[in-house]
Amino acid sequence: MSIISSTSHSTSSTSTLSQRLVAAIGASLLGACLVYFAGFSHIEAVHNAAHDTRHSAAFPCH
Repeated sequence: MSIISSTSHSTSSTSTLSQRLVAAIGASLLGACLVYFAGFSHIEAVHNAAHDTRHSAAFPCH
């Protein structure tokens, strides 16, 4: 078992935390864009593909 010093460990966890934060914000923005696009799209193929899912989630589309 290797021993990790507290200095290198805190630097590593800070880097990991910032990477997680960037990934979470990016995923949230991507998800919001996808929901907005599928929810308010006037393209018939997109509307039909997401129609039943939107109504089952109580997301209005009409």
